Amino acid sequence: MAQKSLSKWLLALMMVLLLALAACGNESGGEGSDDSGDSGSDSEGTEEGAEGSEDGLYSIEDFEPVTTNEGEAIDGGTLNFGLVTDTVFEGTLNWAFYSGDYDREIINWFDDSLLSIDESFNYTNDGAATFEVNEEGNVFTLTIRDGVNWHDGEPVTAEDWAFSYEVIGHPEYTGIRYDSSFTNVEGMQEYHSGEADEISGIKVIDEKTLEITFKEAGPSLLAGGIWPYALPKHVFEDIPVAEMAESPEVRENPIGMGAFKVESIVPGESVTMTANEDYWKGEPALDGVTVKVVSPQTVVQALENGDVDMVDSFPTEQYPDVEESLTNVEFLGRVDRAYTYIGFKLGEWDEELGEVVMDEDAKMADVNLRRAMWHAVDNNAVGNQFYNGLRWSANTLIPPFHEAYHDPSIEAPTYDPDQAKQILDEAGYEDTNGDGMRETPEGEELVINFASMSGSDIAEPLVNYYIQAWNQVGLDVQLVDGRLLEFNSFYDRVEADDPVIDIYQGAWGVATDVNPAGTYGREAMFNYSRYASEENDRLLEEGASEAALDLEHRQEVYKEWQELMVEEIPVFPTLYRAELVPVNNRVQNYSITAEWWEPQEISLTQEEPETVE
Repeated sequence: MAQKSLSKWLLALMMVLLLALAACGNESGGEGSDDSGDSGSDSEGTEEGAEGSEDGLYSIEDFEPVTTNEGEAIDGGTLNFGLVTDTVFEGTLNWAFYSGDYDREIINWFDDSLLSIDESFNYTNDGAATFEVNEEGNVFTLTIRDGVNWHDGEPVTAEDWAFSYEVIGHPEYTGIRYDSSFTNVEGMQEYHSGEADEISGIKVIDEKTLEITFKEAGPSLLAGGIWPYALPKHVFEDIPVAEMAESPEVRENPIGMGAFKVESIVPGESVTMTANEDYWKGEPALDGVTVKVVSPQTVVQALENGDVDMVDSFPTEQYPDVEESLTNVEFLGRVDRAYTYIGFKLGEWDEELGEVVMDEDAKMADVNLRRAMWHAVDNNAVGNQFYNGLRWSANTLIPPFHEAYHDPSIEAPTYDPDQAKQILDEAGYEDTNGDGMRETPEGEELVINFASMSGSDIAEPLVNYYIQAWNQVGLDVQLVDGRLLEFNSFYDRVEADDPVIDIYQGAWGVATDVNPAGTYGREAMFNYSRYASEENDRLLEEGASEAALDLEHRQEVYKEWQELMVEEIPVFPTLYRAELVPVNNRVQNYSITAEWWEPQEISLTQEEPETVE
C-alpha cells in the first residue's frame, strides 16, 4: 500500500518539478537561503513545518532523539539493524582503512574509540582511555584502562595505539585517514616521507601509557585531533602496510574491542555479531546484532514485517506515506550532521606531494560559471517538494549541527535564473550556434559531465531536476555514462579524479569537530573538488591554532571561512538534513544523539519484533 502510493506520488512529483518548477521564476525560491539555512533549529522555516502536515511539510522539532518504549526487558535476543542502500557495502571493516559510511556503521558495532566525547563533542576521561595534557596544551599522556581487551582476549596496549599512527603515517599506507591531524604530530611528516624510521612525537611509556607531542596546540586536539582508534599490532604487524586494507584481517575476520564481535560475514550483504562477554563496560544486554543491507525500495516493508528493528537512516521522502501506517515503530529524529552539495572538479590529487593541485585550465575553473550554476537551482523547492521540509536549503559549508559556528546570515547565491543568465552572458558564455546551449568564451562546445549516485526512488527525478534547471539557463549538463552511478563506483571515480567527471553531487557527514580542514584542506585527500588557495590555508590554520582556543575568535575565523567558500565556490551546499530513524517498539535504551553510543545498554521487550497487523 505504502509502496503504491509512493510510486504515484513520485510520478506526480516528477511531472510537477520537470514541467513547473523551472518555470516558476522566483515564486518558490525568492525568499532565499537566509530564511531556510537555519531551519534545523529555530528558524521561521521550522516553525512553518511544525504546524503539521496540512501543507505537506514537517519539522525536525516534532521528533525526539531517544526511544520512549516501555516494558520489561527480556534476557538477550538479537537486534536486526538495516543499512538502507541500493548497493552492497564495500567491506573495509577497520577504522584505519574504511572510506564508505556503510562500512563505518558496521565497524561502530564491534570496535570502540578509546576516547569518549561529551555533548560539546570534546574528549572526556570517561572512555576506555584517560588523558592528561601539559600546560602548553600540545603534549598528551594517554592511559588505557585495565580490562580493555581485543576480541581474541589480548589486552589493548599503548603499542597498539602507536601502531595505528605508524600505519596511517606509513609511506605505503593506501587509506584516506592521513590528514592535517596526523601531520600535526611531531616527526610525522619526516616518517611519512621516508626520512625517518619512527615518529619522534609518539612514545610508548609503558604497556598502557602513550605520549603524543603535537606541533601546535589548539581546540581541534580535544575535538578529534587525536586519533582515538587502536590497531591490534599482534594481528597486523606481519602484513605489509600496502596490503592491509585488502587483507582477510580487515575484510573477512575483523576484530575490535567493542560490545559485539564479528561471527560471520556475507560479503556486501550482512554481518552477524555476537555479544562480547568480556566488554570493558560490561556484558551487553543483547545476545547479538545482525547488520544487513535493505533496499530503499523495500525498507518500509522490512520495517512493517519486522525484518529489521531499525535502520541507519530512513529515506525522509518516504515519511509522509508511513507517518500513520507504520505503527510498530517509533521515529527518532535530529538535525543531521551532514549536508548535500554540488562539487566542481578544479584539479587533481598529487600523490607524491600529498596535496591537491589546482588546474587553471579545468573546465569548471571559472568561478562565474560555478556561481551561475548555484543561482540556477531552487533548493528551497527541492527541500519542500522532495523531502517535505525534512531537508532545507543550505547557505554555507558549516551546517546547523554546529550551532556555535554555523552562520545563517551569510548571503549565498539563491534561486535566480535570470541572474544566472546575466552572469553567464557577462562572462562570455553565449549560444553562438543557435542550438540553445552556451559555448565557452572561446567559442568551443561546452558539455558539463555530471556524476551522481543511484539510491532512493527520488535519486533519478532529483538529478533530472538539476540537469533541467541548468539546461534552462543554457548549460548542457549530461550524466556521466548516461546513468546514475553505484555508490562504490561513484566514490572510486571521484577519488581517482576521473577526467570524465566535471561536477558531482555528493554528501558529507561532518566531524564532531567543526574544523573543515579534513575535507577542504590542501593536504586532505577528501578534498574532492581539489581546491586550494593561500587564504583557505590561512583560515584553516588559524581556526585550529592556539589562538582559536578563544571561542569568539574561532567563530570569527570560521565566519570568514564560510564567506570565502561562498565567494570561491569550489563546491556549493544544496541541502541541510533531518535524520529520521525508525525503531521497533520492542527496542529499549537506544539514542541517536551524537555523543551517545552505549550499545551494551540496548535491550528488547520481546523475542520477536513487533509487526504491523
